[in-house]
Parts: sequence; structure tokens; C-alpha cells
Amino acid sequence: MITVALSKGTLLAPALELFRRAGYAKNGISAESRRLVFTDEDRGVTFLIVRPTDIPTYVEYGAADAGVVGKDVLLEQEKDVYEPLDLKIGGCRISVAALRGREQRDRLSAKVRVATKYPRITERYFNRKGVPVEIIKLYGSIELAPMVGLADRIVDLVSTGKTLKAHDLVEVDVIARSTARLIVNRASLKMKHGGLTELIERLKRGRPRRAR
Repeated sequence: MITVALSKGTLLAPALELFRRAGYAKNGISAESRRLVFTDEDRGVTFLIVRPTDIPTYVEYGAADAGVVGKDVLLEQEKDVYEPLDLKIGGCRISVAALRGREQRDRLSAKVRVATKYPRITERYFNRKGVPVEIIKLYGSIELAPMVGLADRIVDLVSTGKTLKAHDLVEVDVIARSTARLIVNRASLKMKHGGLTELIERLKRGRPRRAR
């Protein structure tokens, strides 16, 4: 039996669709269900529905043999997992944004205050730019920070850009592109090589041609 951790939230439905195209999760598994564990007896796969930020930990420690998670989470956490496949779903970008009219304002003589739920990614980005930064870790409503004077910039995940526009924010720079990735526990890849290799190949054939 192979255990696969899938992300709760917006990535769950397209991930389940991809697994179904690959021949898995065809019966009784729904993105609308409140259940957290599903078993596909025919294919020998158990699915866990987990918070996206927890998936790399489940996989790294072997509680799940594989998982589906956004590249943004992997860049932030830097867990020791094998990343064999870009699934080409859940496309978005990690961007720097500022209030409209203030996007050209640089404070190189003082720290730039940045609100984000990606402190490591943010620190690496501004360090490369040579800009001193003060990072404010938030867990939600990142867009409010510049509006109330909490931060000069935000670093957040952007898909369509509609949320930024609604809060009069504009993108200053794109740090990285993110799509959903299949990650695998390194020990599991050796001990369950046949099943995981088949899973990888089936998912590879079922992927969209372009990221979405």
C-alpha cells in the first residue's frame, strides 16, 4: 500500500482529477467530502487530505510515501524530499507587491518592511538585491498590510491578480513561478520502488500539456 498526501483547499480538486486520469482515486473520493483518509483498494493507494504546509513534513518523515504540494511551499520549507515531477497544475507566482503609486519608492538607506507568509523566500530575495529588510510574518490577509501602514511591500502568492487589484496593489517583481509538484520520501522510493515508479509514470502521462 502506498500512502499519498494531497493538499486541502484549491489544489485538491485538480489533483484528484489528475490522479483519476492516471487510473487512481476513481471511486468514493471527493474534494467536497470532510473525510481525511480515502483508500483506493483496487490500486493499493491510501490518500490523506492534509494542510498544504504540512505535506512536506508528512513525506519527509515517512508518514506519507508521496505528496502533492505547491512549489512555493517547497521553496519556503526546504525539506529533504525527492521531487520527481512537475504536475503542471495549480499555476501561480510568488510576487512582490506594493500600493499603487508607491511601487517605485525605494528605501535603500533604511530597512524595507515586508509582510508575508514566506519569510525565507522573502529574506533570500531581498538579500540578493542587497536591500535590508524587516520581515513581518502574517498568516492571512496579507493585502491589508500596506493599506494600514504595517508594511511597505508584501510577498504573496498571486494567481489571477484580482485580489491585488481589489486592494489597489500592483506587482513590483516576480520572485518565482509555482506549480504543484509530486514529492516522494527517499526511503519509500527504495522500499516501494515498483509502486512509486508506476505512480510517477502514470501521473506524467496524465499531466496537462501546459501548466494551469
